[in-house]
This record gives sequence, C-alpha cells and structure tokens, in this order.
Amino acid sequence: MGEDVVLVIVVATALAFDFTNGFHDTANVVATSISTRAMPPRIAVGFAAILNFAGAFLSLEVAATVAKDVVEAGAITPTVVFAGLVGAIVWNLTTWWFGLPSSSSHALIGGVVGAVFAAVGTDAIFGEGILGKVLIPAVIAPTVAFVIGVLAINVAYGITGRERPGPVTRGFRLGQVLSGGLLALAHGTNDAQKTMGVITLALIANGTLGADAEVPFWVVVSSATAIALGTYSGGWRIIRTMGTRIIKMDAAQGFSAQGAGAAVILASTHFGFPLSTTQVISGGVMGAGAGKRVSAVRWGVAGNIVVAWLLTLPASA
Repeated sequence: MGEDVVLVIVVATALAFDFTNGFHDTANVVATSISTRAMPPRIAVGFAAILNFAGAFLSLEVAATVAKDVVEAGAITPTVVFAGLVGAIVWNLTTWWFGLPSSSSHALIGGVVGAVFAAVGTDAIFGEGILGKVLIPAVIAPTVAFVIGVLAINVAYGITGRERPGPVTRGFRLGQVLSGGLLALAHGTNDAQKTMGVITLALIANGTLGADAEVPFWVVVSSATAIALGTYSGGWRIIRTMGTRIIKMDAAQGFSAQGAGAAVILASTHFGFPLSTTQVISGGVMGAGAGKRVSAVRWGVAGNIVVAWLLTLPASA
C-alpha cells in the first residue's frame, strides 16, 4: 500500500476520532443546560456545535503540545498514529456505551503513547512532557473546577437567597446560555486541537511536513468541522449521566458548574495543556452540588466516573 494511501487512511481515522470526541463530550457542554431546562435539547447541541467549531480557531497551543511534547515526532510512522487512533476510538465508544463521561483527550494521548511504545520503545516517549502537560493538569484541573464550583454556588445563593424563586431561576437559565456558550467555545479550543496535533504528527511522519512545521489551515478546518458534526449528533447516554445522575441540578448550580469549567479550560488552553474537558466540567458539577450540600452529590456515581478516568490512559494505550 502506498504511503499516500496510508496517510489518507490515518487522516480519515483521525477525523473519525474527532467526530466521536464531539458526540462523546457533548455532555460536557450541554448536559447542565438541558437538565435545568435552560435550553431545549436539540437547540442546545446545535448551539454547542457552532461554538465548538468557532473555538477550534482561537488557539493552537494544545495542538503543538500533542504534536511535539508527548512523543518524538521523528520516531513514529503514520501506521503508529493509526494504531493510536484506533485505541482512542475503541475506548471512546466503550465508555459512551456505558454512559461514562471519560476523557477523549487522555484516550487519544494514551493511544498514541501506547502505539509508539509498542513500535519504538520508551526512547520516543517524552515522560517529562506527559507528566508536566498531561498527568499533573489531570489532577489539578478538576480539583480547581470543584473548588470554583463550590465558591460560585455559594456566591450565587448568597446574592439571590432572598429573591423570588421564579425570576431568579429565569435569570440563571439566561446566564446558562451565556456560560454554556463560553464552555462550548472553550471545549472547541481545547479538544479539537488534539486531533489537529495528531494529524500534524502523521504529516510530519510521512515527510509531507517538516519537523517544525505549523498546523496547516486545512487541518484546522477539517478538525473543527468533524468535532462540530459530532457534537450536533449528541451523546445522549452521557448527557443523562452528567445532567441528572451526579446531582439533581438547579439553574444556579448549572450556571456555576459551566462557569467554573469554562474558566479552567480556557486558562489551561492558554498554557497548552491538553486537558480533559470531561474531568473539568465533572469537577465543576460536583463542586456546585457539594457547595449546596455534601450529600447532594451521588458519590457512588462520581466514584464510577473517577475509575473510568484512571483507566483511560492505560486502557487506550
């Protein structure tokens, strides 16, 4: 099989992964708005899809991290990239089937690292990059989102506690449209770039691009389109888990969770950390629940989600 044919297959597989990333992680963006009835389901996913697409053009820092800071670009082949993508897609579909909001980002990174390890060995894997830009942010980011969620919900209740419930709920639902849009923008900014990074890695491995080349514009457009289409298709199994099974959410909690998630994701994207948006918004949702009452969080469900997080990197690898 010719090298160009292999490259086409790899790029197509990468975009297929990007599509699964979109419908798998739709819950991150829309579950809170749907569960509090801030937006109808189909309008919510359409709104998220548009802003996911737009967000992919805001920054390329995360794409650079995936392409250059995790594995040695010169030591891998398009076939290795293909194997890594297959691992990530299989894990995405498995966790989607069980309704678990796991990390597509870590599935992709784990798949690529595992394929590189099998093909070349440890010399082509940047342990420092994985630790500093993947593992440490994976612990810190959801924790920070949890804390922000706790603080935000207490501030929200403190400001509106004596107001009439009807106007307050309508106000927070309107706020959710804004915070949900910001979250969708942040999701596109961070998540679509992982696919851009992997496609760029394949192009470099094939010799189509130089080792220090920037992400081509057609890669940006195609990745943004794939994740937007995936988002619009909706990942309803995970939406139910995120929107109703962790906490019974009101509009103030939804607004607080979305705001916490968007703030952490945008900050991490600025520094080029390929974050799990799933973990971040889950942390925000748990924080918004615990800030109201610790027992409001269904910790058994939360525990199952955390186990899926821990398994994602090694399983996809």
